[in-house]
Amino acid sequence: MFQKLQSTQNPPAKSTLVWDGKCAFCAYWIKYWQDLDPGRFDYIAYQDLNGRFPDIDIIHFKEAVRLIDTRGQIYSGPEAAYYSLLLMNRWKFLYPAYLKSSLFRRISDYLYQLIANNRSFFFRITKFLWGSNPHKLRPFWAIYLFVILYFIFI
Repeated sequence: MFQKLQSTQNPPAKSTLVWDGKCAFCAYWIKYWQDLDPGRFDYIAYQDLNGRFPDIDIIHFKEAVRLIDTRGQIYSGPEAAYYSLLLMNRWKFLYPAYLKSSLFRRISDYLYQLIANNRSFFFRITKFLWGSNPHKLRPFWAIYLFVILYFIFI
């Protein structure tokens, strides 16, 4: 399980989302995230950090995505995703749910870790359900669901 970090002594000038630049699954969803983001965050692969956060061991960036805000507060894994969505005024209920519900937090952390441990599999599933272009997601899953339901009820 990824370790949750509290803060850094080297806060960035702009909130920064640090991700694994060698992960195709991560790159896909970061591209989508950047399309949602009105410019609130910097996005940087941990491989390109070049000592920006010297008090955080590189192993922590390998474990999970990290959102580091301008106060130095660190949000990790699903919390980073939910908090960034809150700041982008999208699906704002997820972050408070993550903070208030231990069940939702445990499920989110478990699913995050499951995906992190099986990135290539989930990347194939992502492309199957949403298409190959993260800038133009296509809800193929809805078509698949409709076809399945069609055959079940016919």
